[in-house]
Amino acid sequence: QVQLVESGGGLVQAGGSLKLSCAASGTVFGSNAISWYRQAPGTRRDLVACIMSSGHTVYDELLKGRFTISRDNAKNTVYLEMNSLKPEDTGVYYCLKSPNSECVYLLGTWGQGTQVTVSS
Repeated sequence: QVQLVESGGGLVQAGGSLKLSCAASGTVFGSNAISWYRQAPGTRRDLVACIMSSGHTVYDELLKGRFTISRDNAKNTVYLEMNSLKPEDTGVYYCLKSPNSECVYLLGTWGQGTQVTVSS
């Protein structure tokens, strides 16, 4: 059974940093795109960043420069490094395994999410 497990969330002050991890089990995802989404209470789930199997990355333009997505296929893990965090970055962060090598919006296998809270 394919399982994605996010970790690394927590409470951080504005201006701080966090590094999230998305680890996969039951599958090898070197040939799949992996995305990070986030969802604040009462809002839709929005794309943060995606990394394709080629290593090509896609970012929400407003987050580019503060957030960096990377992958370690040997560890079956994708990371999201978040710097200069702001209170509006608060939300549940989810990773998504695409069914193929491309970033497919909202389609694939989801993790359970990890909470990120940024205090002002």
